Amino acid sequence: MSKIRVIDSNNLREKYFFDKVAKQASGAVLYQIGDAVLLSAVTIDMEPVEEDFLPLTVQYIEKSYAAAKIPAGFIKRETKPGDFETLTSRIIDRSLRPLFPKGFNYPVVITVMVLSSDSDVDMQIASLHSAMASLYVSDIPITKALAGVRVGKIDGEVVVNPTLQQQDSSTLDLLVVGDSSDILMIEMCVNASLDGDEHSVNELDEDELLELLSVAQKATSKSASLYEESFREFVKSPIDLEISSVQSSNPKLYNHIASNYREDVERAILAMSKSERSDGLQDIIERVSDNLNGDDEWTDIDTLSDVVYSYKRDIVRSLILDKGIRADGRALDEIRDISIEINFLPSVHGSALFTRGQTQALVTSTIGDIKSAQSYELIGSKTSLYETFMVHYNFPAFSVGEAKRQGPPGRRELGHGNLAKRALEPTLELNRDMTIRIVSEILESNGSSSMATVCGGSLALRASEIETKKLVAGIAMGLVTEGDRYAILSDIMGLEDHDGDMDFKITGTRDGITALQMDIKLGGVETKILREALYQAKRGRLHILNIMEESLKDMTPSQALPSTTIFEIDSSDIPAIIGKGGSTIKDIIERYGVNIDIDRDANLVKITGDSKEQIEEAKRYIESLISVKKPMEYEINRQYRGRIKKILDFGMFVEMPDGYDALLHISKVSKERVDRLDTLYSVGDDIDIIVLEQKGKKVELCTPDYMF
Repeated sequence: MSKIRVIDSNNLREKYFFDKVAKQASGAVLYQIGDAVLLSAVTIDMEPVEEDFLPLTVQYIEKSYAAAKIPAGFIKRETKPGDFETLTSRIIDRSLRPLFPKGFNYPVVITVMVLSSDSDVDMQIASLHSAMASLYVSDIPITKALAGVRVGKIDGEVVVNPTLQQQDSSTLDLLVVGDSSDILMIEMCVNASLDGDEHSVNELDEDELLELLSVAQKATSKSASLYEESFREFVKSPIDLEISSVQSSNPKLYNHIASNYREDVERAILAMSKSERSDGLQDIIERVSDNLNGDDEWTDIDTLSDVVYSYKRDIVRSLILDKGIRADGRALDEIRDISIEINFLPSVHGSALFTRGQTQALVTSTIGDIKSAQSYELIGSKTSLYETFMVHYNFPAFSVGEAKRQGPPGRRELGHGNLAKRALEPTLELNRDMTIRIVSEILESNGSSSMATVCGGSLALRASEIETKKLVAGIAMGLVTEGDRYAILSDIMGLEDHDGDMDFKITGTRDGITALQMDIKLGGVETKILREALYQAKRGRLHILNIMEESLKDMTPSQALPSTTIFEIDSSDIPAIIGKGGSTIKDIIERYGVNIDIDRDANLVKITGDSKEQIEEAKRYIESLISVKKPMEYEINRQYRGRIKKILDFGMFVEMPDGYDALLHISKVSKERVDRLDTLYSVGDDIDIIVLEQKGKKVELCTPDYMF
């Protein structure tokens, strides 16, 4: 018989159904909030992988039937996940990883399926909580629960877990995940110009962010403790799993390397570049193998390799904590050398080559019209939505010296692109009549490639002459801890990311933070350490911004930038420009190779193209189409004397005193019904008329007989 728990916490009313569905999984829960129903199931493979890492797979899947829809397109079933599904899967993955003990290397799969949707429910919070509950009650030995809260800022007031409607008017989107004592994961971005100030970016300074994190941590701690207490009776008996580190499973081999090869390992770490370091460690592995080949306890080269790399990790951490020495010789808060080239690609709207140490990003900006926007759908949306600012991040294998073909973007690429988008978007004008696509090609990578994308993206926007409110720079911070000792690292490289305890990416302007993302490999991180990391990151960010600003001083505009002209027309001119069935405007577009947009509300014509000459020719042609004589300003209800120019079934064209031809409709000739005008009037006759109304070229007439 199924059991239910109803949890009211932090503005959420959640229902958890246990022992109801998916009973053959290691753990499962049916979760409901509002009309949204999610199924989360956890399974484990009892055969551990040989590599020293946690093979965790999270799948968040939205079913079309959950929103009473049939999938669009030719194939009527769900296919590859959309961006929102992928990004939500990443949030769940990054939040749950710190709960697993060190040395856990059994494959675990967590599947979250949306069975019923609710357009008023935050699906990322819902899916995170359902996944957490299924893992906590499973037979996998996880002893902590976690909770996620979203913090918004509406009219200056802090709101915990705002509704989706409230989120639309919030200047802040802060997602914090924590257990009963610590913060485990952070995602944050700001929304610009919602307060009516078109120049505002709404950045957060470090102190304000820390206050918000304190609010969020109290909320997550309260909920996580409540979950642990409420779910404890449903937890299955834990399965017996052997969890051990490489060092503890091979202590004799580890001690042999530590006793005889410490200097060699230190030399490989400190005296070599990234590629040379890998070769140096491989040489050590081969030498150790040769020396141990006659040993009766000798195992295999793969085990030896694991132990050497485990020892290398310990040496990297020891050098940082004991001596304050980093692998490339930098101080803990020192930024790698930076070089920047602007607009060196001649046929691109805007380009920036941003190089920081051994990380290099080629970032381009392309401008399109509003028709180039990316359409997409969310499970709760009634209609298609459109994205007019895109950031696409690509990570080819050659950037790290690997011989692999380049496939479609994976979760990491989508995640890094989304972070850069959230960092840059607040600096753009909200009311854009264009589509902007940023593409970052990572040409070389040794850490912080997503932050290089942010820096290069901000420069590429300026290079394509897109007005941005402020420049944005990004920096990745790291952390190494051992007991009560810790060291915070600025601008981490790949080695420090891999062997450290935290990856903290922070982006912002001179005035504050626009976006951040924090992943922790520990059980959590203290607020004190976050404070130090934020202020150390600020110093690094300002240093990078100084270099970026200097690089723009000698910028040469791209010759490939599209040209634009905008001019006003009369509303009555629009049909002449469009033509029957759009034939005229299509002919102009094809003839002159331009794009034409007509704003009917503002009576504006916008012409965009690659050639200024073609744009001017198209404008002159349009002006010739609408260059018929316009009327003078007539006095309403005043009588004028005109001459009949043409008689038709529905009325007469009358030449006004200024030579303009206006229509006198048959219904305005007399108060009595008139069936035929040619029996009463002849072309060339003079006629008295009264102006009833005038709107632009449209002049409405009647006769004195009709008026009086």
